Amino acid sequence: MSLELHNITKQVGADTHIHPTSLVLKPGSFNVLLGTTLSGKTTLMQLMAGIQKPSSGTIRFAGKDVTGVAVQKRNVSMVYQQFINYPNFNVYDNIASPLRVAGMSSAEIDARVGKAADLLRLTPMLKRRPNELSGGQQQRTAIARALVKDSDLILLDEPLANLDYKLREELREELPKLFAGREAIVVYATTEPIEALLFGGTTAALHEGRVTQFGPTSAIYRTPRDLVTAQVFSDPPINTAIVEKRGETMTVFGNVAWPAGSARSLPDGRYTMGIRPHHVTPEKAAKTSGAFTGRVLVTELSGSESIIHVEVGGSTWVSQSHGIHAFEVGASATLHADLDQALFFGANGELIR
Repeated sequence: MSLELHNITKQVGADTHIHPTSLVLKPGSFNVLLGTTLSGKTTLMQLMAGIQKPSSGTIRFAGKDVTGVAVQKRNVSMVYQQFINYPNFNVYDNIASPLRVAGMSSAEIDARVGKAADLLRLTPMLKRRPNELSGGQQQRTAIARALVKDSDLILLDEPLANLDYKLREELREELPKLFAGREAIVVYATTEPIEALLFGGTTAALHEGRVTQFGPTSAIYRTPRDLVTAQVFSDPPINTAIVEKRGETMTVFGNVAWPAGSARSLPDGRYTMGIRPHHVTPEKAAKTSGAFTGRVLVTELSGSESIIHVEVGGSTWVSQSHGIHAFEVGASATLHADLDQALFFGANGELIR
């Protein structure tokens, strides 16, 4: 019951929204579409669902060509960022609506709604209408409606984006559990790398309508195929700099000498180095590190971490570290980069090491 996209594209006028894309999503899998706004996540989901038809290529589900089959004739559920519920129905009837359309018996509907409501902690609210619910409760109702339908394909388009922080954290933990043990294919779209890492499964990194890499989430994070994928999978943005590697050292920011770190075995030459912000800290925390001083542009302090943006070498670097590290905007700050965690990319942006 796999979902297979074979070289599909989507063009609207002269604009290409989805470049040639081929993916195979396995039954029972949890798949993440990760990319910035306008990267193509929603369009790709709508092509999977049959809401839109590809300009070229084919879509197969369970071995059958469903490229031209409308969404109404497929067993698909979709949950959007904006919670969509029937305002004149109570929670019970909202959840039950697809089952009634399918002609199920009252007893079966009651059993399924009860189970979904229990899973999503909606049982005390079954008689309320959507306008009597909080935003989180409305979104849980929409998710319950997708669950209860027992669809073959469940598409979740940034469903937690409009929820408050605490509820978003709770549902991030619960969602994979809700779909565990089902044969359904789940596709979850997000702009947040942290969500992809929390959910695990497989991830497709998207950039400007292209899937730059697809595979196990942790593998893509640790070993991005290219610089674009590394940038998609980093928030705050990955720090980059052009380096000249010579023997056991490298020159960065034009005139700063650092140990070669993870580039020590690479041939001498010019590379683009990338270091994620949590490997850049105010205190030296690694055996092989490179120190640099920059002018503080922005500081963001919370109860558990500090984020510092500094200007160095004509670009902005970001440090993300545990604890409170107070720096004044405009002042100089010395930071330390863990060079054993650095990624190195070639002239075409491909990962070298």
